[in-house]
Amino acid sequence: MQRVSLFGYGGTTKAIAKHLPHAVFYDDKCLKPFKDENGFTIRPSSDFNPKYSDLEIPSPGIPPSNPLIAKARNVISEYDYFTDKMPLSIWISGTNGKTTTTQMMQHLLEERGSLAGGNIGTALGELDTDANIWILETSSFTMHYTNIASPNIYVLLPIHPDHLSWHGSMDEYVEAKLKPLKTMKEGEVAIIPDAYKNYKTNAHIISYTDENDLASHFGIDTQKVKFKGAFLADALLAMAVEKILFDKIDYAKINAFELDPHRQEELKDSKNRLWVNDTKATNIDATIAALNRYKDSNIHLILGGDDKGVELNELFEFLLTCNVKIYTIGSNKEKLSSLACEYEINSELCKNLSDAIQRIDKNLQNDEVGLLSPAAASLDEFSSYAQRGDEFKEAVFKL
Repeated sequence: MQRVSLFGYGGTTKAIAKHLPHAVFYDDKCLKPFKDENGFTIRPSSDFNPKYSDLEIPSPGIPPSNPLIAKARNVISEYDYFTDKMPLSIWISGTNGKTTTTQMMQHLLEERGSLAGGNIGTALGELDTDANIWILETSSFTMHYTNIASPNIYVLLPIHPDHLSWHGSMDEYVEAKLKPLKTMKEGEVAIIPDAYKNYKTNAHIISYTDENDLASHFGIDTQKVKFKGAFLADALLAMAVEKILFDKIDYAKINAFELDPHRQEELKDSKNRLWVNDTKATNIDATIAALNRYKDSNIHLILGGDDKGVELNELFEFLLTCNVKIYTIGSNKEKLSSLACEYEINSELCKNLSDAIQRIDKNLQNDEVGLLSPAAASLDEFSSYAQRGDEFKEAVFKL
């Protein structure tokens, strides 16, 4: 019997355990061994001994620097574990937009027997292997540990600095995003940004520079697509995959898709002033995309949180091209305020999100925009980006 160790006691590993009844969990938060309601043993990470393990599968969020990974000798990802059972698979990755692209693609292909999962919320262990298609939102964390599995179609959105403290460097982050190309086969398709078109792969490469490039290549009329800004690229990539697989472009179907909240979500206060909840903008590129969308207006921008060690000068260079005042919150607010001073951008140091909203309320004119687009993660002060967005919306509706 193969001895399997599961690193981390979370959704991914719990789903895999359903296929591995004798697996043992090792978790950093576990202080002493116990059995859960399904009879699985959970042990402290310090109990792991590689001599008694034939296979190790980590939760994707466990970084390479974790002692469990350093000790392990047979690490594979959940994708590797399911590679022989995986139906035709489409992987979607990139820094921003992969969730929306995955959801849009599932919306288009559901009637073809597709299932969506991966980083989007349904672990591979919960997906039906008899489905016709798996559409998988795929994180750089997962791909770091994946060495065997590869997609039949790989859709890569643009790559920008993110998760650098986890990967160690921008080069390592980019390499993780491009890793599926190494194992893809002739006849498989990769839709990737033009910057990586010369990456060595056996897959057929379709490279793009922008939305116009994608629309032209796949014969899509963007005037017939209701989505604009950052969402247009997401829609075009979803439509491109349907075109590749079924030679079909369905404008009515894509236009029927409803966006999730928290990404460039517009709302009006009691004075009919525009506020935008873009709490899901947890990195620089996402915030720049939001700023681009409202660039013709004066913007009151709430910025800050856990920036994960990313260099922020690129954001401030872009802010110089905008009519913007920033309101800094979160664990990096002092750093942001210093940069604002350095770049001579008007800013206010705020106590918290509520304080920032109150300050904007005093300044916001009817033709201006109050924008929460933090360019940072939320866990320094909130349980999730969604909680940050919900608190933002609640406060705005009370104004």
